[in-house]
This record gives sequence, structure tokens and C-alpha cells, in this order.
Amino acid sequence: MINHLKKNSLPVVESFYSLQGEGYNTGKAAFFIRLAGCDVGCNWCDSKSSWSRNGQPLVPIEQIVADAISHNAKYVIITGGEPLMHPLDELCSLLKKNKLKILLETSGTHPLSGEFDWICLSPKRNRPPLPDIYNKASELKVIITCTGDFLWAEESRLLVTKRCKLYLQPEWSTRSALLPNIIKYIKENPHWKLSLQTHKFINIS
Repeated sequence: MINHLKKNSLPVVESFYSLQGEGYNTGKAAFFIRLAGCDVGCNWCDSKSSWSRNGQPLVPIEQIVADAISHNAKYVIITGGEPLMHPLDELCSLLKKNKLKILLETSGTHPLSGEFDWICLSPKRNRPPLPDIYNKASELKVIITCTGDFLWAEESRLLVTKRCKLYLQPEWSTRSALLPNIIKYIKENPHWKLSLQTHKFINIS
């Protein structure tokens, strides 16, 4: 977990009000908080600018929450990078005090901190999640980059609870080639649902 140079602040790459584009909460208006720092390093990542903390401003937690409130948001999505590289207890506590629902997007590679209403776990084969995160996941979203990832998806499915929502999502740059295989797989294994990055189709952040 990263030690911050400035107490009660977090390195924010960007924050914005938009619609959730993928997974179970697709279509919901939400205030996004993208934190800097990631040690997973997926080569197909669409937010590589968030990997490094260098040059990213440390924003006071009070300001982060004030920005969320100013947009009339009901939901806040904390993402990255890998947001669990940072202590999130104080941010979550202040968001909760302001009656905001908190959604987390994580690869699960660092210990959980903070209190969340929804946890989307997106496990990566090159750096698997810590074991404790699986039974806390509300949603399992596995990115499919090749047909070999179906086995990884099933291995991950066996570790989450029966209440966890299950999604397969094609990696964006190869989606046209992958989608027929994913659709066929879901038809044969209907415990899965399809997730698409709808925000990219409609050209929003």
C-alpha cells in the first residue's frame, strides 16, 4: 500500500461525472474517481496513464467528495489503476456520511480497505487476486483476450459466492474476433452474462 506524502489526500488521475459503461451497473450515472498507481500492468489496458503516480496531483479527500456532491451524483465509482494500492477508509467514510453509494473496481491484488456497496472484481491471470477478496465480490468480470481465458474465468467463478454476478467481457481491441466465441460460450454456460464497454460505443468517458 502506498504511503502518501500528504495526509488525508489521494493521487487522482481524473474525476468526472458520466455513465457506467460495463458490467452489472451499466447505464447508471456515477461520479468516477480514477486513482493513480497500478502494479498489474495488463498490456491491453485502456487507462495506462493511471499506472504511475509520477506527476499526479495529491487531492484532499474533502475536495474529492465535494466534487462528487457538486455533480448531484448518487453513485461513486472508485477505479484506477488499482485503487486498493491506497488506503480508502477515510474516503469511503466521508462519502458514506454524504449518503453516496460506493462502487469499487479492482483486480483484488491488494488488501481491501474502505466500505463499499458493490465490489466489481476483475481478476488477471498475470497477477491473481488475494484469496480474501473473492467472497466479498458482488460481481466477477473477466476480460477475455483469447479462448484460453475461459478456463481462467471458470477457475475464478469457483472462488466467488453464489450471489456474485458473473460477466465475460471482450478485450476492446480484439472484440470483433472474440465476440462470436464469447457468445457461443455463454450460450453453452448460461451462468455467465455478456458485458460490453458501451461507453466506447457511444463515445463517452
